[in-house]
Amino acid sequence: MMRTVEPSGATETPRTLRRSMDARHLVMIALGGVIGSGLFLSSGYTIHQAGPLGAVIAYLLGAFVVWLVKMCLGELAVAYPVSGSLHIYAARTMGPATGFATAWMYWLCWVVALGSEFTASGILMQRWFPQVDVWVWCLVFAGVLFTLNAISARVFGETEFWFALIKVVAIVALIVLGGMAIFGFTPLSAENPGAVLFSNFTTPEGLLPAGIGGVLITSLAVFYAFSGAELVGVAAGETKDPARNIPRALRSTVVRLLVLFVCSIAVIAALLPYEQAGVTSSPFVDVFEYVGVPFAADIMNFVVITALLSVGNSGLYSCARMLFSLAEEGQAPRVFTRLTRRGIPLLALLVSLGVGLVSLISSVIAAETVYLVLVSIAGFAAVAVWISIVAAQFFHRRQFVAGGGDPATLPYRTPFYPAVPIVAFVLLTASIVAIAFDPAQAPALYFGIPFVLLCYGYSWLRYGRRGRVPAPVVNEEAPVDRRD
Repeated sequence: MMRTVEPSGATETPRTLRRSMDARHLVMIALGGVIGSGLFLSSGYTIHQAGPLGAVIAYLLGAFVVWLVKMCLGELAVAYPVSGSLHIYAARTMGPATGFATAWMYWLCWVVALGSEFTASGILMQRWFPQVDVWVWCLVFAGVLFTLNAISARVFGETEFWFALIKVVAIVALIVLGGMAIFGFTPLSAENPGAVLFSNFTTPEGLLPAGIGGVLITSLAVFYAFSGAELVGVAAGETKDPARNIPRALRSTVVRLLVLFVCSIAVIAALLPYEQAGVTSSPFVDVFEYVGVPFAADIMNFVVITALLSVGNSGLYSCARMLFSLAEEGQAPRVFTRLTRRGIPLLALLVSLGVGLVSLISSVIAAETVYLVLVSIAGFAAVAVWISIVAAQFFHRRQFVAGGGDPATLPYRTPFYPAVPIVAFVLLTASIVAIAFDPAQAPALYFGIPFVLLCYGYSWLRYGRRGRVPAPVVNEEAPVDRRD
């Protein structure tokens, strides 16, 4: 039984994580975890690979898949409102080995994301400090994020709220100013470029220069751009009134992500020729320079760095909670369950940060090329975990009904069951298959698939086929009719 236990005295150490975050924190944590390098940097790669219209279609497809996953996640997160609960879903519905693999895949996803966010931030800092090596900035940013996470969950939530707000304001500014520039209205520009309308969407090779295959091949990068939306489930154990706040946060983030991502990609694709798009510079910087925003490059450089650190902040939080949850399940050393007086799993935080600092290797060897590989690996892990979520919801509902439960009694239930989890599973699996045809992303398969098999093999050898199945994890704050 997972319960919230408040300390009775100032010197007493809490036994569980504290429920200190509200719905607004969940919304901004989800947005903060999503809006990062995948949008601000890798969107240029997507436009270059799929073409302008292809990129818009790819992001629409990504938003649709996120909606499907979140609909599944809502039912599971309310049923299992515990910290790091993503692997709990898989363990309870598909077996402990699948839960074990899901947990370590998700941990890998965010550890790799830490590396990519630190590296990308260091690259952007060289605009102002070219004489300072990227690895120095990696260490500085790692220290900042560790401090923010080590104080308390509420401090993390408040910090992420303001980090995310800065990013949202920047994206809205790009959509508004860029949208005006598309029609030739650029009051801030001395050059006054004419209306481009949507001429860049028509390429010499047609509307889809890379064909439908180009859209599918870039889908993994797009799904990575949306990864982090599932953080609502990870933070469920530190959320007040999860039965009410989790569904509210899920609904809000889906709408915001759809508007922010798709509109910004459409503006970028309309203003920038797709042949010039890449990852060596931020397309957001290019657009703000195009519309004539004073000091556009420096302003957007600051915003992008803030965005990257925000994602790293969420990633470090997620890694620590996942190790904590694994240790509670008996699938990681028990030492990771140790909490500070403020309810922070400090050792899990330190270990996750230490492993994440392998980004230093990529920044020294080839930051601007290895970065894409890091993004691909993290994207594979994120998609694999999404597959686990939708499959877990499918089996969770079946088991609930088989046990005599009435879906109408669920505080939150996935709509259009079983179509939603099945369609999500098919689309996500197709994106995994598609990357085999893209040499830039294929290394994700070479690393991701063996890692999944290794997790299964280790779990079976260490814990047996049935694994360790602790008591069902429920919480009295979430009124769920549980039948296991």
